[in-house]
Amino acid sequence: MKKTLITVLALLLGVSLFAQSAQERPRFPRFKVLAFYNPHVEEAHVQFAEEAVKYFKGLTIGDGFVFDVTTNMADMNDEKLKDYRMIMMLNDVPHAPEQRAAFQRYMENGGGWFGFHVSAYNDRHTDWPWFLDFLGGGVFYRNNWPSMPAKLVVDKSDHRVAKGLPSTFIAPENEWYQWKPSPRENKNIDVIVSLSPDNYPLGLKDIIPDGDLPVVWTNRNYRMVYVNMGHDSRAFTNSTQNYMFINCFRWIMECDPEGNPFLR
Repeated sequence: MKKTLITVLALLLGVSLFAQSAQERPRFPRFKVLAFYNPHVEEAHVQFAEEAVKYFKGLTIGDGFVFDVTTNMADMNDEKLKDYRMIMMLNDVPHAPEQRAAFQRYMENGGGWFGFHVSAYNDRHTDWPWFLDFLGGGVFYRNNWPSMPAKLVVDKSDHRVAKGLPSTFIAPENEWYQWKPSPRENKNIDVIVSLSPDNYPLGLKDIIPDGDLPVVWTNRNYRMVYVNMGHDSRAFTNSTQNYMFINCFRWIMECDPEGNPFLR
């Protein structure tokens, strides 16, 4: 009888410890990300999107998170987005009114956004005031051509995105977009990295001669980061820049109103 009691108690203790251990172990996958890209835009932007998909899918090794990809912008709807804590726009933006409205609702309800290069392009034909404000108010002004490497300067070294970055570094070849007015003029925008004035004049055919040129920033009203990089497949050839991309990705998720998934 005594042996039986001891056995039962041992089993109960084992079950209790197992349950406790299961609760303490991280949940995998921790979260899901949905990346949008258009295979029918400028070839260099398609090349970037394809490389981005490879790069971020590579980070899912071990099932830490799920990285889904869609080439259908109609997936920008409430039902689809509810399962994802971050969306990426690799080389396109929503165009249809219902897609734009779904994106706005997603962001205003705590969704995360990681946008690259042309995903912020807007001009007098875009006709999307909310998105313009979301990006900081800057309209596309000019760019360099051909693509060129550039010296970048970290403006906000105390931001999580800048953690571990050198004060300056040389980024790979890119077509750098300049905005007017500069997003830096918007009180809600934190500019984290900028193009150094040492680069000017930048370009051989199309030349940026001067002016402010933020390349990484966030709007404090949303869980978002925009990066100017993303013109072609060379964006992921630099370890420092890749390190910064991971910082951006991680910070967006650490700010999730549902809780930091890396602590679970």
